[in-house]
Amino acid sequence: MLRAALAVVISAAVFGMGGCTGDREVVQEEPAFYQSMANGGAKLDAATAASMISGYRQNNGLGAVEVDPVLMRAAEAQAQAMAARNKMDHEVAGTLPKRLKAAGYDARAAVENISAGYHTLAEAFSGWRDSPPHRANMLNANVTKMGIAASYAPNTKYKVFWALILAAPDGAKVAAETRAR
Repeated sequence: MLRAALAVVISAAVFGMGGCTGDREVVQEEPAFYQSMANGGAKLDAATAASMISGYRQNNGLGAVEVDPVLMRAAEAQAQAMAARNKMDHEVAGTLPKRLKAAGYDARAAVENISAGYHTLAEAFSGWRDSPPHRANMLNANVTKMGIAASYAPNTKYKVFWALILAAPDGAKVAAETRAR
């Protein structure tokens, strides 16, 4: 009986301590790079992706990359095309140079990483970092801009399709457009 009474006292003490924090509810937000893209409402945080990739590049003696809206749209189109066809393929919607030209992006340099099956940005980044050709793309010294997208397709083998486009604008064309203004 003494054990039962002691158990009740311990339980009351343990569960009663929850009230010590007051009326505040402690909410711990999950970092954006761990947010699952395997749901219809998920939104990829491009700034977080740029920060991750830029940090990796800077740790390897390279400059940062910036999010580019045209490259974001091109990456989104590629991820959606792969998801729609349930196929991970660089050319599912055309070659990278043709897709960039169609998007209105004149690139001096451009590379692309794709993947499928990773549910979080952290997983996709790690997969690319651990793959020599994908790592080489992220560490391409000629790129300065990026676009990234994840597309969720629940009725497919992989569920989430990723596209990362890293590029540099054609400096001659940018200079000519600037002079024309």
